Amino acid sequence: MNLLGIVVSYIYIFFIILSAKLIEKKGKEVTRKYIHIMLANWWLIAMFFFDQVWYACFVPATFVIINYVSYKKDLIGVMERSESEKDGLGTVYYALSLLILAAVIWGFRLPPIIGLAGVFTMGYGDGFAAVVGKKVKSKEYHIGKGKKTLAGSLTMFGISLVIFGVLFFLLGTPIWYGKAILLAVIMTVIEAVSIKGTDNLTVPLIASCIFGLMI
Repeated sequence: MNLLGIVVSYIYIFFIILSAKLIEKKGKEVTRKYIHIMLANWWLIAMFFFDQVWYACFVPATFVIINYVSYKKDLIGVMERSESEKDGLGTVYYALSLLILAAVIWGFRLPPIIGLAGVFTMGYGDGFAAVVGKKVKSKEYHIGKGKKTLAGSLTMFGISLVIFGVLFFLLGTPIWYGKAILLAVIMTVIEAVSIKGTDNLTVPLIASCIFGLMI
């Protein structure tokens, strides 16, 4: 199952990258966020197939390298910004966060749903927040060096609330609704203050850590 999981992982990831080319005409940022959102589903593949830490870490480890080369050489054009728009190693941090979570979750035999909470918050919450923030006109605000929009932050909060609410409820966590609200607020703030793509590290890692402590 572990080896099959690696094969299925690569098939899924390359399918997402290839399918992104079909929507490339909608704009580079839409294409990038499509990949950002859809790749979060890889964690479900990992949960189903992997039971050993080295296998779980293999795929994200390879993409830390691949994404860094792509960042430098524009290897995977559909997920890279132009040279003038590049702002941090966000794609590398994305793969690195998956690697760290896989190492911790499978290495310490923790429930994989803990990682799911963080990965989905990064993929769906942060991903849709960026799309809505650019598409919907709303007030901009600054926290430190970061520039965010009210629409984007509200989207981040709403999607995070749904993710945490559903997971806490399914796990039978006491006062699940209160914990979901609190964690959604925390992650909205974390996303807002993270700059240069570091939200792809801070959001999944902090979300998973706090979620794990709350269940």
